[in-house]
Amino acid sequence: MKFLSISLLTILSFSSWSQNTDLDLLMSINGSYTKNGGTAMTIVSESVTPVAFGVPATMFAVGWINHNKDLQWKSTEIFASQLTNTIIVTSMKLGFKRERPYDTYPDQITKYGHGGSYSFPSGHTSTAFAFATSMSINYPKWYIIVPCYTYASAVGYSRMYLGVHYPSDVLVGALIGSASAVGTHYLFKFIRRKTERNKVVAPI
Repeated sequence: MKFLSISLLTILSFSSWSQNTDLDLLMSINGSYTKNGGTAMTIVSESVTPVAFGVPATMFAVGWINHNKDLQWKSTEIFASQLTNTIIVTSMKLGFKRERPYDTYPDQITKYGHGGSYSFPSGHTSTAFAFATSMSINYPKWYIIVPCYTYASAVGYSRMYLGVHYPSDVLVGALIGSASAVGTHYLFKFIRRKTERNKVVAPI
């Protein structure tokens, strides 16, 4: 609960962030575009959905084949964190209705990548951070945590590099994704503990 309260306060602070600061930083990142860099960042950006949903789907399939209930449970939690994240992000996009930077500042920001609906917050970034946080919570090893968060950070940077999101979109997206994963984890932990307790006290 404390984490979610801090998250809300941080989101509110980002929503009032100076538009000039936001734009200046985006112009600096977007202005460094190169053809090779654009190709790499496009690949990173477009890999989010296959990675974030493909990994837990594969984990569940392996767990089901090997009758590994723990793996099935963890993969379901990772998938649930993505659903939670998607609901929150979609609601916020429809609530804030922030236009894409390349639409608002067509002479200053060049669009190199795909941008769908509204800009705030970044759905790609939130999805990547929900995945990274959920994986890190369930598998707290440095060789899981470091690659996952490096990947998520690269996704966030790619959205700015390609000119489709402001820095504030990315920062709040990262926060929402992380908070979604943490909240989902505690919910699943509660459900699992209650389920196991019921099994113990159930009559034979």
